[in-house]
This record gives sequence, structure tokens and C-alpha cells, in this order.
Amino acid sequence: MNMNSQQFDLPFSRREFLQRSGTGLGMLGLAGLMTPVAQAKTNPMTPRKPHFAPSAKRVIHLFMNGGPSHIDTFDPKPALKKYAGKRLPIHLSTERETGAAFASPFKFKKYGQSGIEVSEIFRHVGEHIDDICVIRSMHANVPNHEPSLMLMNCGESTLVRPSMGSWVTYGLGTENQNLPGFVSLCPGHPVKGAQNWQSAFLPGVFQGTHLNTKNTSVEKLISNIKPNGMSYSDQRQMLDLVQKLNQAHLAKRQKDAQLEARIQSFELAYRMQMAATDAFDLDREPKYIREMYGNSLQAKQILMARRMVERGVRFVQVWHGNSQPWDAHDNIASNHRQLAGECSQAIGALLFDLKQRGLLDETLVIWGGEFGRTPTVELPKPGANAGKVNGRDHNHHGFTVWMAGGGVKGGMVYGATDEFGFRASENRMHVHDLQATILHLLGFDHEQLTYRYAGRDFRLTDVHGQVVNEIIA
Repeated sequence: MNMNSQQFDLPFSRREFLQRSGTGLGMLGLAGLMTPVAQAKTNPMTPRKPHFAPSAKRVIHLFMNGGPSHIDTFDPKPALKKYAGKRLPIHLSTERETGAAFASPFKFKKYGQSGIEVSEIFRHVGEHIDDICVIRSMHANVPNHEPSLMLMNCGESTLVRPSMGSWVTYGLGTENQNLPGFVSLCPGHPVKGAQNWQSAFLPGVFQGTHLNTKNTSVEKLISNIKPNGMSYSDQRQMLDLVQKLNQAHLAKRQKDAQLEARIQSFELAYRMQMAATDAFDLDREPKYIREMYGNSLQAKQILMARRMVERGVRFVQVWHGNSQPWDAHDNIASNHRQLAGECSQAIGALLFDLKQRGLLDETLVIWGGEFGRTPTVELPKPGANAGKVNGRDHNHHGFTVWMAGGGVKGGMVYGATDEFGFRASENRMHVHDLQATILHLLGFDHEQLTYRYAGRDFRLTDVHGQVVNEIIA
């Protein structure tokens, strides 16, 4: 059929009709680019809604590197006094040979209306126990640091997988485009280094930004990338040219997460120059707030974490125990007393501070390490650890993690280890169950938060994990 403008009495020619139609289609395409989904594709850190209404909007993960002893912190075992110096009725294999029962050198006290017992070395945390859910039935896969760190942080013991902070920012984006969405505050590097906050096969923009908090000044903590004497407008033009060349380079390569992360880091570093000065300068806090947190390196990290989530950073991991880890194979009394002394006051202050600012309900605070420690004393061996006494070996069979805020029931204990603290025995909770529950609090079905790579869909919890609804408010 022959259609022309004369037959339909149109006020314009067929060519003009097609031109106007093309313009309309272009506008439809532009409208598509303005949708949140399309914006997210353009800027992967754009804030996004999760699968359902979340309880928590942000996370502070207080990571006790090396494996703190649950028996000496949040899981009292008075039966160990009865068996002190004797062989326990049960004995589970761990990384090293252990011997007789070893009672905790610390006293426990009941706190709050809930009456939950907490060790004397964490008395500042105990004062906020009614806001805390203590999970005493955690268990992992093996009694070794490297695979257990990877399991807790990345959901997989041996294979390269994205870290939990990367999954969270992949799913939610971030609320402040001038600061990283995922930050790791860590003095130096722990075992496995940057793999603990890696993005793996997720786009490089979701990798955690490591800040070496051994540097206390803002200038050293965040290196300013602006050359001396250059204006910000000139720097912007220079960066635009560099990024254009970088994108051309990236387009010629197969998917390269490291190159992509480097390109994103240039842009983020430019935007951070002003925002970081505000976020990381603790001198801008009132004196009474700084004194409330304390003056240790760990206290400063924790106060910094509060300032970051307050400014829209989605996931902050705070590492403690690098130069001296919680890995107390020897003299656990002095090791744990010193380390708890570095952070207990600041953790208590963090919970109080978040609550008084109205942030605790939407901020999930997590405390714990990669595993716990044995209720039995580690046996010294000739050579490397000869003469070491009163220490505990790694224990993946049972340990404690606690959570506060972000939709978690406060003032409760979930699960239990046996009477000696060797093995999770009641309401056992695997690391994958913890991760599934954390994602649920953030509004995600952990089975649906996936990323397709190498022909299959991957997720944080692998093919495991059950949400523990009993601890959700």
C-alpha cells in the first residue's frame, strides 16, 4: 500500500514525518536514561532500593583480627573451673594439640535488664547489652586463619569471591558520591591483605577502599592528588582527559577489574579531596565526644566510622588486632586485657553515640572475629612455641559474634555452645547463616542478590545460608 502525505492530508512531507519520529524515539531513549535503573548503569554507586523494606541502611563491622576467645569475652563457662587442669569429657580436633581445661582468668558480670553476662574486660560494652544480640552458637569450617578470614569476609574459604562490603554496595550503591561506599579502616594489612575487602569479579568500583589508619593526619590518610599550584578547574580538565584515555584503553581489553578499579579511583580521589577533609578530621568533633571514645588508635578508628556512616558511607569495616592480634596462643590474660582495653570504651561510646543521634535503628553494628578459641590450654612444643603457656588454640567449632541496631533484637542471647564452650550445640549458626541474616536486615533475599560470572550466578552465601528470624526485631 502506498502511503503519502497527500492521502492522509498531513501538514508535512514523509521525510519530515520520519525525522520527527526519529526525534521522538531519541527522546524515549533519553527518558529511559533518566530512570533509576539506567542511572545506576551509568553510575554504579547510585543509591538503589533493595528487594524489600530494610531494617538497616548501613553497616559498621568491628572485625577482631586473629580470633577473640568467646570464653573470655561474651560466653562464660563456669564448668571450666571444675575441670581446670583436667582432661575434659569431650575433646575436638583443632589446628594444634591442646591439653587440660583452662578456666577464664576474667570475671563475668550481669548487665542491663536482660542480665546477660559479659567479661570484665568488655564492661563498657556490657553497659549497652540491652541493645545487643549475642550469638553464642557460631561455627565455621576449619581452624585456620586464612580460610576462616575469607569465609567470614567473602563467603568462601579458598576461591576468590567478592567481600561482603562489595556485595552490599553492589546491591545498594551509596548515599554519598564524594566518599567511597565501602571503606576498610585498617592499620597496615591483615592476613590475606586486600583480599579481605576485594570485589573479585564484581566491577572494581565496589572494592573496599583501604585507609591505613597508622597515619593519623588527614593529609597522610588521604593523599591529595591535586598538584601544587593547580586550580580545581584545571585539575578537573586534566582528569577528564586522563579518564577519556583510560576508558579508551579499557574498551580495548577484556573485562579487567583492576584497571576498572584504578579508573574509578581517580574520579573518587578527585571528589574526596574536600569531603575527606571533613569526614576524617576528628578535631572537628567536640572535645567531650573525643574523650568519650578515648585516645587509642582503635578509638579514633571507631569514631571515624561513626562520622563516615553519618555522611552516607554504606559499609565501614574497622579492623583491630594487626600489630598484636587476638591470636592468643600464649598468655591470653594479658593479650585479651590489653586488646579489649584498646577498644571496649570506644565500642560502648559508638553504641551510645549512634543511639543519641537517632542512627542506631538504621545502622547495623557487628562485632567478632574469624573464629573463637579452645576451652583447653594449648600444649607447648619444642622450638617455635617452647615456653608458651596459658594460651588457647583456634576454635572453629563454636564462637561468638554479636550484633546491635539495624533491626536486631537487643538484650537477647541466641544459641549456645556446650557447657565447656568447645562446640556450638544449640541453634547452631554457620557463617553463611550470619551473612544471610545480615543481607536480610539490609532488605535483600540472599538467594536473589546475585551476579552472573563465568556462566553461573554467584552470591555471598554460595549455595548455603538460612535467615535466622528469631533475632530480627
